[in-house]
Amino acid sequence: MIPAMPASASTARQASVSALRFGRVAAMGALAALILFAGVRGSWGTAQHVMLAKGRESGTVNVTRCAGDTCTGPFAPTSAGARPRARVEIEKSVAVRTGSTYAVVLKPGTGEAVRSGPAGILYAWVPLGGALLLASVVVAGGMRLARTAWVLGLSGTVLLTAAFAASQ
Repeated sequence: MIPAMPASASTARQASVSALRFGRVAAMGALAALILFAGVRGSWGTAQHVMLAKGRESGTVNVTRCAGDTCTGPFAPTSAGARPRARVEIEKSVAVRTGSTYAVVLKPGTGEAVRSGPAGILYAWVPLGGALLLASVVVAGGMRLARTAWVLGLSGTVLLTAAFAASQ
């Protein structure tokens, strides 16, 4: 401190630095929360059908043809009340191959199938895994919370790796 400077100027500077730090942490916290919310919302559209499958039509689909973003094949029911269908659609991904048979759950009122079982649950939560990785960067860089960022990043990595391993 400069000897001629009053002590109140130093206090005012400390207060403004604290306010800026709080603003940065609050803004980055809100951004991280928004990213995580978007990941959960993006995952829940598929995950709800897989995780809450009671009362839904479940069975297997033998993928016979893939074109564009979807694959199709006949549906063979395994649950009571489900009826066989000549053609259902399943989203095309690296985990769906022509000629393979997959356990699926049908979305109510549609001919859309979603993978079920452990692989289906993990695959449904892949958007959350990506959001965890992205949020870890925001938390580390913007909030300077290294341990929290490591937990988020490792959680996302474990989720994505498990989904990849389960789908093979």
